[in-house]
Parts: sequence; C-alpha cells; structure tokens
Amino acid sequence: MSDTDTDAPGGDAPDANAGAADGDGPSGDVAAHATAVLEHVVRSVVGDPDAVVVNMQRHSGDRVSLTVEVGPGDMGRVIGRRGRIANAIRTVVRAAGVRDGVDVDVEFLD
Repeated sequence: MSDTDTDAPGGDAPDANAGAADGDGPSGDVAAHATAVLEHVVRSVVGDPDAVVVNMQRHSGDRVSLTVEVGPGDMGRVIGRRGRIANAIRTVVRAAGVRDGVDVDVEFLD
C-alpha cells in the first residue's frame, strides 16, 4: 500500500470547487450548482421527472434567471399550498447560487 492510498478520498483528484469562486461551476456553466440543485429538487417532487426542463438566462452582472417547466399536472406539486414549496425551492436554489457567485431568480412556467 502506498502513501497515496491512505490519503483522504479524492487525494489527487481535481477539486470539484475549482472555478466556483469566479462564478464558473465545474461544467463551465455560470450557475452550475444552482441549476443542478434546482433540477434535483424539482425532479424529486414531480410525478414525471423526465418532463422537467430547466433553462438559464444570464442577465447583466451576476444575475441569472432559471425557468422551470414540468409535465402536465405536476405544476401543483411544485407550487404547493400557498406557494410554500415553490418558495422553499427558491430559497435553496438562491443558497446554491451563492456558491456559484451569482444571484438567482427562479420562475415556474405553466
């Protein structure tokens, strides 16, 4: 067993956060973490996860808009009663946007 085998997981692997400080996520997307979090959460809530589509539009400066489209009948699940689920999703995605160095707005399209 060599010394590198005893290192913590990912010892010599490239840092997954490399580039996150300058606003570019691992995939080069401006809001890669926020987009991934949004997709994951919405796909977890809806009945047809394959119908979920997330689009990003970059605005001036560090502002990004993410729009979500879901399959027929799933919008109610995403919005929730009195919009509570939608607001919770927005809060979590905005927090992920901080990691990307951008301000994120989330809009749910019918």
